[in-house]
This record gives sequence, structure tokens and C-alpha cells, in this order.
Amino acid sequence: MTNPFTKTRIEFHILQSFPVTCLNRDDLGSPKSAIVGGVTRARVSSQCWKRQIRLTLHGLGVKLAVRTKHITDLIEEACIELQADTEKAKTCATKISTLLAKDTLYFLSDSEVRAYAQYAQDHSFDLSKIDDKALLKDLVKISKKTRISALDGLDLALFGRMVAKAPELNIEAASAFSHAISTHKVNSDLDFFTALDDFNLDAQEGSAHMGSAEFSSATYYRYVCLDLGQLAETLGIEDRQSPEMQKAIETFVKALYLAVPQARQNTFSGQCGWDYAKIYVRKGQPLQYSCDEPVRYDAKKGGGYLQPSIDALNSFLTSKIRMSGSLFGKIEEYELSAQQGSIDELIQVLKKSVCYE
Repeated sequence: MTNPFTKTRIEFHILQSFPVTCLNRDDLGSPKSAIVGGVTRARVSSQCWKRQIRLTLHGLGVKLAVRTKHITDLIEEACIELQADTEKAKTCATKISTLLAKDTLYFLSDSEVRAYAQYAQDHSFDLSKIDDKALLKDLVKISKKTRISALDGLDLALFGRMVAKAPELNIEAASAFSHAISTHKVNSDLDFFTALDDFNLDAQEGSAHMGSAEFSSATYYRYVCLDLGQLAETLGIEDRQSPEMQKAIETFVKALYLAVPQARQNTFSGQCGWDYAKIYVRKGQPLQYSCDEPVRYDAKKGGGYLQPSIDALNSFLTSKIRMSGSLFGKIEEYELSAQQGSIDELIQVLKKSVCYE
């Protein structure tokens, strides 16, 4: 297979500000944080944001794969749809799922589920005569033949799959996400609240419930890298002008732009989009902003943390591009802000630079 996208990446450097929120909680219900550059920063885990992107992909017309411990139920149901009786369907599904993943999350597409059921039907829904080693080998072949596309199982290609029992089924993730980190020092605060009983007519009794919730506010830096070579390999794309690659890029960028973590949205409502982004199409080594030096608020200039964060990010990128020289490998550069560009223009620029070079 000839891969015209080898070593080509799209890199997103995103700044996104949120007011009072708790976008991602730790085990105690507090906003997640990290020590970076010697000070406490607000943090949103990569896993948190990736899940919301997966769900947003579905709203954009992508048929999602399923990550679940209950693949037995899925395969059993597919076997029954192919006219297997309940007992045989359950036996086949149990044997297949036990070989792939036992009591662990497994990430698979609907197409794979149906292909496994078809395999069981081809063997009259009796897999007892096939030893485990041979059956697993057949399952690997089935999965490798089952096609992932831009509209069916794209999340599998983007976020990857690891199968401990059968490494041959591993899928390398085409996307890489950093944890979102505030560009500045952040201290969480506490919201104390009370709730009144509507039937309590005696004002002396006071509130019926009291509680508290932690929150923070921050300008976050997000780094996302989409490896087009890996994406093309997983999707089986060999043509540079592939409409499927264009669709995958468009859908991913839209989901990336729209997705916001949903923790405590009814309480704090942090529905804030991108404030600024610098996007590169290039072939060099991945480059991420470290945020090592915290941005400081300048009371004389005003403007909060966003503008100094933009200045710090651009200063960092400029210096690293200079240091990298020819190794930076820039193909295209795009800036998106309130004053410049749109997400639609960005998508068209990416398609043109990647698919029509």
C-alpha cells in the first residue's frame, strides 16, 4: 500500500477560556489540577475531552464504534438476527467475546460485530469444534478485513484500540491529545449553597439542605495532533485526493471545535468555544507548547489572561520554528481568532493543503 500522507500531521494549538466551571473532576469532586512551572494550574484530562469529541462525531453523522464490557450481548443479538436460536447465539457469542476480552472494555465497530455473527452462521452457529487458537486467528482475519471508514467507526481510527489477548487487533491512534492546562496560576474556589423546602412555611427552620461545590476559571492551552499517515493507513486510503480523507478531516475538525466537557454544565454552564488557534500542516517532529512560564495578569493593560496567553504562545512557536529550521517541515499555517478566519475556511485550507498538494 502506498501512503501519500506518510509523516504528514495537522497540529492544533488552541486557547480556550472558561469562566466559573468544573469541567473535569477528580475522585473528590474537585476540579482537576497539575503543578506546571512551579505553580498550580487548572487541568482537563485528554480522556475527558476525547470522549466528548467521540459523542460529537455521532451528532455529525459518524456511526460510532462501541467501547464496552458487554460484547457478548452485542454478538449474541447479531447472531439472533441471523436466525440463530437463543442458546446457540449465546454460546457462540460467549466463546468469541472470551477470546477477545474477558471482563475488560473492548472497542469494536458494529461492522465487526456483524462480521463475527456471520462467521458463526457460516459454521452453523456451532464453534465447539474449532479450537481457541484457530478461532482467534480467524477473528483477527475478520477484523482486519472489516473496513473502518470516515462515517463508520472513525473513532476507532482516531483514538485507537489495544487488545492484550490479541495484539494483532491493535489499532494505532491517529490522534494525540495533551491534557488541557491553564496558561496561568489557578486556585480553586468553593461555592456554598443552600436549598429551601417549598412546603416549609416556617422561616425559622431555614434551609432544608446545604452543600458546596468547587470551581475554577482559566484560559486553557490545548494541543491536538492528527497523524494523517496513520489515519490513511487505518482507513486504507491510498489516493491523495480521497474524498474519504477529506470527510474525515472535516468531521474531526468540526467535532474538535464543538466539543466541550459536560461536567456540571447544569450548575456552572461552561459553554465556551475556541478563543484563538494556530494550526499547522507539516512533516516535522511534533511540537507542543510547554506552558512552563505562567502568564501573569497585567492590571495596567487589562484584558484578562487571554491576550498575554496568545502573545506567549506565538512567541514560543516563533522561537521553536526558528530553532527547528528546515526540520519544522511546514506545509501550511492558519490562524483562527475573533478577528480572523472561520472554522469553514480552516477546513477548506486543510483539505486543499493536504489532499491537493
